[in-house]
Amino acid sequence: MTDDQPMTEEEFLSIWQSHQQAEPAQLEYRLYYDENGFLLFFSTEDRPGNYVVVDQETYLHTSGQIRVVDGELTIKHIAYGKKLIPSDQGLPCDIRDVCVVVTEDQPHTRWYLKHEDAENE
Repeated sequence: MTDDQPMTEEEFLSIWQSHQQAEPAQLEYRLYYDENGFLLFFSTEDRPGNYVVVDQETYLHTSGQIRVVDGELTIKHIAYGKKLIPSDQGLPCDIRDVCVVVTEDQPHTRWYLKHEDAENE
């Protein structure tokens, strides 16, 4: 087949049959987590970072109480909170207002989101 000749019926059927016989790609459901085991995001893509493979039901579950401890998925049923603390990581923010992002050359404070639960107390 060339650009100036139409596809024949046999060529079309050959392409169609090979497409129909191909196995669909199997999705791998991943839960990505930070260095403390807290949920960052779910994805079916191969992304950089720490992750565990989960089933579809867990993939659809978006509770913030999911954690990864020693490479194993755990669900905690405890109250926890998040708190901004000064850090050397994160966006530079105005020293008077954490809501105002500034450039590196301006006076600034960086903030880290710390997770607190019963284990941290």
